[in-house]
Amino acid sequence: MVGRRYSLVDRVIAQFDAGVQTLYGRPRGTGRPSPANELPEPELDRQERRKAARLMRVNHCGEICAQALYQAQAITTRNPALRQTLARAAAEENDHLAWCEERLMRLGSHTSYLNPLFYIGSLGIGALAGAAGDRWSLGFLAQTEEQVVQHLSRHLQRLPRQDRPSRAIVEQMRLEEDGHASSATAAGAARIPRPVRQLMRLSARAMTGTTYWI
Repeated sequence: MVGRRYSLVDRVIAQFDAGVQTLYGRPRGTGRPSPANELPEPELDRQERRKAARLMRVNHCGEICAQALYQAQAITTRNPALRQTLARAAAEENDHLAWCEERLMRLGSHTSYLNPLFYIGSLGIGALAGAAGDRWSLGFLAQTEEQVVQHLSRHLQRLPRQDRPSRAIVEQMRLEEDGHASSATAAGAARIPRPVRQLMRLSARAMTGTTYWI
């Protein structure tokens, strides 16, 4: 019903359903087609295909973590406008999630078996950030997205040059993640302390280092 004010319990139930869809279904995005769709499938040797698949698996898990962060912050915020902003960004992230999964299937690989573990961890981190207040929640979001942009830039350097479909996906993701960071900053994000930023980088390395292989 339009205009209905949802209770905390309502939001928790809705986000639980979103979590199940994120991990095991096809969560709702914006409906945009993958940037890879119009590009021909490249000729990759076994080593190149394996490397591209591992990098895209890391990117897919990163989008799983992003969804968990957005969902947790949507539960904890009391600001309806911020909740709508998070929902719009989450829809774009769901597009990224679908694009990465589709690309993995084309590369003959699979998503990470560790996705549920990292989802739960990110959900907890997002809830803590949200409980600290909207400015800190936005600050955490902005810092996360800034680190993701750096991570995607490194992947563009590592992906096989001829794998244009994977590169097109990563380039579009990088553009939109940068936009999410800018939006969070413009909305009044607090500056995250340096020790916390360093801890976030260490956590990201743990995720990328394991999901590359598993």
